[in-house]
Amino acid sequence: MADPIVNKIAKSPLVTIDLEVYKTEGTRTFIDISQWLEEGILLREKPFRAILQKQDWSVYQGQHVALDCTSDAILPAWATLLITAYLSPFAKTLVQGSLQDLEKHLFSKTISTLDLSPFKGKPLMIKGCSDTSIPEDAYIQLVQRLQTVAKSLFYGEACSSVPLWKAKK
Repeated sequence: MADPIVNKIAKSPLVTIDLEVYKTEGTRTFIDISQWLEEGILLREKPFRAILQKQDWSVYQGQHVALDCTSDAILPAWATLLITAYLSPFAKTLVQGSLQDLEKHLFSKTISTLDLSPFKGKPLMIKGCSDTSIPEDAYIQLVQRLQTVAKSLFYGEACSSVPLWKAKK
């Protein structure tokens, strides 16, 4: 009679961390400031303020918003701040930059507040082959935080992992 098949990975103390689990829920929106500039490049204060006052900012209720200008316009600092003042009561998150910058910000916030106690003294596998929308920076921040508590860190899948770091004894 053949020996039963044993799943050694399931019995391993290795804890897998999948960053997809920590992805912030919600709609992500990019707002291009150039839409409110004359010919997409010229900001005249009075018409700019008038356009912003007429906007229905409530459409961004609860959304994660990235705010930037895609044209080559040179904007005064107050322009972005004025838009921020209108958006703040509605947007859940607001960053200046691209949608990628927004995603980095959201992951950074999540990783910085992550409860590390379940990972203390354990070998940890940071799951690879995740959703491509997870910024590489999130993995870097995660490794930095986990090094403070982990026994060891690996990247990939249990069947084909890359050792990253091991605590000194």
